[in-house]
Amino acid sequence: MPSGRGRGIAAVLATAAIAVLAACGLRPRLEPLAESRPAPELRRRRHIWAWAVAALGLVLLLGGGAAVYGLEQQRAAERWAAALTGGDPGRAPALILRNGCAGCHTIPGIGAARGTAGPVLSGLASRAFIGGTLPNNPANLVRWIRDSRGVNPRTAMPSTRISEPEARDIAAYLYALRDRP
Repeated sequence: MPSGRGRGIAAVLATAAIAVLAACGLRPRLEPLAESRPAPELRRRRHIWAWAVAALGLVLLLGGGAAVYGLEQQRAAERWAAALTGGDPGRAPALILRNGCAGCHTIPGIGAARGTAGPVLSGLASRAFIGGTLPNNPANLVRWIRDSRGVNPRTAMPSTRISEPEARDIAAYLYALRDRP
């Protein structure tokens, strides 16, 4: 018997199947049939029941496959970004929040990062420049994160003065956002 979460998922699936059947005007028959050859109406209902179950199974299969594919794509982006920057994107969300990046930037994957003073940071890996001045590469992004005012004294972004490994972690996270909205 499934435990906790499995029972909850099974209950949701059973409820969805019953809702599909109810929409078709059908109910599952629990007692065996007395006659050897079912009436045409009963055959029609069984046929609809079978198609409803098949359709529900297909929807669940496709939805699960899409979710797995999306997770694998994100993991591949994170591995690519980690290799590119030498950082760990998993450590970045806490660093982003602790250093105040979320106050100025909207950053996908970080719920509190809804700032509007700075640019939205999704798709950073596909941009040509960082801060409008530096060519977009990992070394320049780490440099910009650590000391943006040292690069461009007129920028509104403050210099964070965080350590290089922390800046690499943040850079890895930002580069891994390349496919996220």
